Amino acid sequence: MAESWDDLESYRPELVALCYRMTGSAHEAEDLVQETYLRAWRARASFEARSAVRTWLYRIAMNVCLTALNGRGRRVLPAGLGTPGEDPDVPLPAAQALWLTPWFGDPAHVAEQRGMLRLALVASAQHLPPRQRAAFLLREVLAMPATEIAEVLGTSVPAVKSALQRARSRLDELAPSPEEITEPDSPAARDILNSYITAFETADMVALTRLLRDDATLEVIPSGLSLSGKRSCVPFLAEYVLTAPGLYRMFPTVANDQPAAVAYYCARPDAPFRPFGLAVLTSDTTHLVSITTFLDPELVAAAGFPDDPGRMP
Repeated sequence: MAESWDDLESYRPELVALCYRMTGSAHEAEDLVQETYLRAWRARASFEARSAVRTWLYRIAMNVCLTALNGRGRRVLPAGLGTPGEDPDVPLPAAQALWLTPWFGDPAHVAEQRGMLRLALVASAQHLPPRQRAAFLLREVLAMPATEIAEVLGTSVPAVKSALQRARSRLDELAPSPEEITEPDSPAARDILNSYITAFETADMVALTRLLRDDATLEVIPSGLSLSGKRSCVPFLAEYVLTAPGLYRMFPTVANDQPAAVAYYCARPDAPFRPFGLAVLTSDTTHLVSITTFLDPELVAAAGFPDDPGRMP
């Protein structure tokens, strides 16, 4: 093998990102990449350099992913359970759902098609059959030619081209329009994120209402709540979430290459703030387009924040 084992480690970030796009789970992606390297280590003596090392690793990773996905349902966001509703009191069948999870990897290490890490696009890709999903990601994310994709997936070039055509057709129906995507470090995205955080910390429903686009959506995991339109989101947030100032402390971060905020919550004024969850935002240049809230305290630590917000530097 021309490359050393240490050289192979340089592929880890892009392998993790690819496995995340395949599975929709950041934790599972890490485990699958560990399994990929374990299999590669065991098979290193049989590698005959008939293909590039990168292609060899991706073949192993895709086989690992496809095995893991065999017979399993897709991971979803709440809207994936059905059409987003307008009534927060109508329960959704969320109990058995496999939820998409956020990703905190550094997109600077995954230069190709960074936007494909965004929550809505990862969720859309879950609608594709696993092998079709694999072909699409290898082509669109890693720019592999059809011949190399065929080698990775152990299939023919015509089969790859057919899979790509079907995948693109399906994703055209599902993927959000390009104008809804702004870079998380753009001034507009930072301003909207800061305004969102201030509105939450001060329970300023007027400011939050002004921030939401008329067709904004709100999704909450794991409750399965999915609301569409400002007229549905605002009453829910006013009645159940922003009930008083000072309940939340929030800090800006990035998840899925999108603006995001980790949240701490205290139940009463004399109680300490505890980790609460994460909100991932999609915005255009002037308004919030979507809020995806993960009610999982462990995501605060996963995003690199302490248990106690008082220990923030």
